Amino acid sequence: VVADGPVIAAVEAAGAVAGQDAAPVRGRGAVLLPGLIDAHVHLRGSADLEELARWGVTTALDMGSWPPALIEELRRVGPVDVRSSGAGAVGTGSLQAKIPGRPTDSIVTTPEEGRRFVATRVAEGMDYIKVIVDPPGRGGPDRETIAAIVQVAHGAGRMVVAHVSNTGAVATAQAAGVDVLTHAPLDAALGEAAVADVVRSHRTSVPTLVMMEGVAANAAVPGLDYRHARDSVAALHRAGVPIVLGTDANQSPGVPANVPYGESTHRELELLVEAGLTPSEALHAATGAAADRFGLPDRGRIAPGMRADLLLVEGDPTTDITASRAIRTVHLAKRPAHEDHHA
Repeated sequence: VVADGPVIAAVEAAGAVAGQDAAPVRGRGAVLLPGLIDAHVHLRGSADLEELARWGVTTALDMGSWPPALIEELRRVGPVDVRSSGAGAVGTGSLQAKIPGRPTDSIVTTPEEGRRFVATRVAEGMDYIKVIVDPPGRGGPDRETIAAIVQVAHGAGRMVVAHVSNTGAVATAQAAGVDVLTHAPLDAALGEAAVADVVRSHRTSVPTLVMMEGVAANAAVPGLDYRHARDSVAALHRAGVPIVLGTDANQSPGVPANVPYGESTHRELELLVEAGLTPSEALHAATGAAADRFGLPDRGRIAPGMRADLLLVEGDPTTDITASRAIRTVHLAKRPAHEDHHA
């Protein structure tokens, strides 16, 4: 694999490029993977991106950080490519509304407020829209408000990612027409009818099992059980619903569980395998499947013309997923601004 700056220039037979002016990286006994994509993180600063990069995560899809100036700075200076929703829409009664520092314009209670919310996020240059969906009666935006958010977002060429950690929230999000379901229910496993609805509507699941594991352990709420989330993922996967890796990595105050950056991506791979994905399918969830769902055609695969985001690991993670942790080297298509300055 020949990388010419930030792009893969060629994939050749061994020895075919021996005479080229290149600095070789020997890979005997190792496996080369595309850089990993974490489709659910919350970012605070460039140190978070450096930690992601250290663990082979080369694209971070932020699902709720603010202010916009922070996102712009991270896009510019960090070693990892960043896409973001900015602050997600949330109802007044939601626990998410109580997170310290949440922008007041992200709290929506009516369809008209939802439309204004989307216009604001689009004007800020956000890549997609996020909405926090709570079970009916729990203070989140109602179905009509979420549907208005979806309509305006789609009109602006943005897809909508819905936070759904409860079966009732999944049903509301489905009825409102969202595109991606992030998290997995802890109150009960999705039943056959709910799974069939997800299949019919061509949704994608970003289950963040590592976060659900943490919430179930920390919340001490009767009825919340990590096994419900795991079993929901298993049922969705068996039914053919695309699964994309996300962790909900965060170190934010006021959230049910803090999840480490980077290392949790590898834990998520392991949990996806435990939920029924093969190791190769779990790796695809963190590479090609994520790139396809989030409209990133220049990454997620090793081929000429793709971004030269590459991860070399010892052993074979397609047979033993824990081998993904044995990182020999990470090659980043994007270089931090301080490295560019000294180049």
